[in-house]
Amino acid sequence: MNAMSVLKTISFYLLVLVIVVFAVFPFYYAILTSFETGTALFEVNYLPQSFDWSNYATVLNGRNFPRNVLNSVFIASTTVIFALFLAVTASYALARVRFRGRGLLLMTILAVSMFPQIAVLAGLFELIRFLGIFNTPWAMILSYVIFTLPFTVWVLTTFMRDLPVEIEEAAIVDGATPWIIITKVFLPLMWPALVTTGLLAFIGAWNEFLFALTFTSSETTRTVPVAIALLSGASQYETPWGTIMAASVIVTVPLILLVLFFQRKIVAGLTAGGVKG
Repeated sequence: MNAMSVLKTISFYLLVLVIVVFAVFPFYYAILTSFETGTALFEVNYLPQSFDWSNYATVLNGRNFPRNVLNSVFIASTTVIFALFLAVTASYALARVRFRGRGLLLMTILAVSMFPQIAVLAGLFELIRFLGIFNTPWAMILSYVIFTLPFTVWVLTTFMRDLPVEIEEAAIVDGATPWIIITKVFLPLMWPALVTTGLLAFIGAWNEFLFALTFTSSETTRTVPVAIALLSGASQYETPWGTIMAASVIVTVPLILLVLFFQRKIVAGLTAGGVKG
């Protein structure tokens, strides 16, 4: 290996190191801050000076924070279920059923996702009030499903188009209905795409703030992002940074573990044989 190759290798790993540090450092510093109280919050420390769990105790013993976590889990999980169910059936129609205007419809679905949330906030608020679901979890679920569907439909349609047509034709010859083809034939082959889109939909619903703030009015119906944003100190002039960081760590660690777990599942699904002949 010549000197130029060694220099390129060293430069590559240095670049990777810089990217990793840049991405991980904010979360690392949030963890350090979550263990600090009092004047230590205003001291710049890059190594842990103490492990004071009082901030975590304050968050977990809070009056409504555990309830807010459960709200986020329910809303995000339900959003994923509805979004994937609707997206799978819609992607089957868009990928396998030939009808006029199919391409235009798919482009329209994708264009819907380009609208910013603030542009439809007023209209969606009126719809939620008309349906009588304001200040309930279903208000967030409806809005999240609406904004999640374009992405999930687009990804699953693209994935379903790449599946061999012979599999579907063999199922039709055996007398399978479209529902059987979707659930028994396509779903086992599509689960890597389902896991990917479902995970992104879950993270999006878990982290969403604007709709959760607008469509809730009581502490018991808030989700985690809103609950963290509204944490208050002993007075109106005090910002409880330690408590905020502790709450942020509590709700971020499960997401990291979820992503790491499903990454292994996705790799295993992509490398496994989908068709046995």
